[in-house]
Amino acid sequence: MKKFKFTISGKPYEVEVQDIEGNIATVNVNGTEYKVEMEEQAAPVVAPVARPAAKPAASSAPAKSAAPKAAPAGGKKMEAPLPGTIMQIFVKEGDSVKKGDKLLMYEAMKMENNLLAECDGTIASINCRQGDNVLQGDTLIVIG
Repeated sequence: MKKFKFTISGKPYEVEVQDIEGNIATVNVNGTEYKVEMEEQAAPVVAPVARPAAKPAASSAPAKSAAPKAAPAGGKKMEAPLPGTIMQIFVKEGDSVKKGDKLLMYEAMKMENNLLAECDGTIASINCRQGDNVLQGDTLIVIG
């Protein structure tokens, strides 16, 4: 499922979350399997579904989609480098960006971090919203 590397008091730990059923998670820590109880039940993981492009509505406000969009062919996926919470998004779909432009700010490990564009292009999709909790490796923004 998901793999994480932690260092606690100078000692490295490799943790792999293998299974989650209700509020019980099966994790493997440095080769030893544990069953741990979580305070809250984990939200079910739902795979994104590619949907056909919708025709523009007559209103001037763009429609927001709750489901992440599939990356366009050749698009650059901007992924979350660490698990965290999206604090602010500075771009909209269709915006032009240059390498190094600030795309969003997220909180990870009690620090505010900026996600910067890794290439020039146009924002093809934004797959998160302010307040979302994201995991390491989640695709947050796609630059086309």
